[in-house]
Amino acid sequence: MCNVCGCGDSHIEGHHHSHGDDHHHDTAHHHQHPHVAPETQQPVVIHHHYYHQGDVHHHVHYDASSAASLPSSTHNHEHEVHHVHGDHHQPEKMQHGDLHYGKGEAQVHVAGVSQRQLLTLEQDILGNNNHQAAHNREHFSAGGQLVLNLVSSPGSGKTTLLTETIQLLKNDHLCAVIEGDQQTSNDADRIRATGVPAVQVNTGKGCHLDAQMVHDACHQLDLQESGIVFIENVGNLVCPASFDLGEDSKVVILSVTEGEDKPLKYPNMFAASSLMIINKTDLLPYVDFDIERCIENARKVNPNIQVIKLSVKNGEGMEAWTSWLKGLLAEKVSRL
Repeated sequence: MCNVCGCGDSHIEGHHHSHGDDHHHDTAHHHQHPHVAPETQQPVVIHHHYYHQGDVHHHVHYDASSAASLPSSTHNHEHEVHHVHGDHHQPEKMQHGDLHYGKGEAQVHVAGVSQRQLLTLEQDILGNNNHQAAHNREHFSAGGQLVLNLVSSPGSGKTTLLTETIQLLKNDHLCAVIEGDQQTSNDADRIRATGVPAVQVNTGKGCHLDAQMVHDACHQLDLQESGIVFIENVGNLVCPASFDLGEDSKVVILSVTEGEDKPLKYPNMFAASSLMIINKTDLLPYVDFDIERCIENARKVNPNIQVIKLSVKNGEGMEAWTSWLKGLLAEKVSRL
């Protein structure tokens, strides 16, 4: 996982979050969930420091930019990194002369941070995230909502696919969207133009959505009956693979303008996904893309992955995709 992504603030429309006077040292985090009518779509900026959150274990740490100002790792200097457990601040000594630069157990390098600290941070972040994801999943299951986490590289055609999918489903099924991007509300605006509610989550420096962001965004959606919630994640095939959002399935979207070796280059994402959509098939005559080789590569890392080939432009595969969604939704509702 990326150990420095998410250090920046994220902004969620319609949600207000306030900390104590000193949010780096207070263990109490105060949430306020105003009842904002979805049709007003008035953005209220929320600031989150997700790496500082968690029900029990909070971290105060520095990101890559602040780490760059630390002394060179060739000098044996000590710095304190504070771990906050309950009301107690426990400084931990860090030896710069003992850094492994990505060759240790954490398998990544952040300047000025030891492998042991990175591994501990990763475990705590994912542990807190998974706890929140389990809560999200219980909430969605109780309401009969089918939740899909749409993941891909930038430019794969996620938003265009999503808007067309909504047009085909919205008359018969409740649909809602949580839209993730680093900046702008462009994609959420496109979703709202279909008449379906959407909440924009801007992750700032963060390169993925996490379970807390999804939890907070859901407070802005009126999910009073069963339906489909689409989470359009930030365009990135790396970090979103590690973060459970409480979804029923990840759906990875790969366009034919990308290489057929993408599943081998980014195996964690394809291993975590239930379905691979091969998008923009109308462009196959114009690109050098071996579609069968792509499917073969995906099944090398995930033998059970399902595959749908489609084109939003000419409609190929759209019926198979919507039938897949309706089948999952019916199964979810049958368990209520």
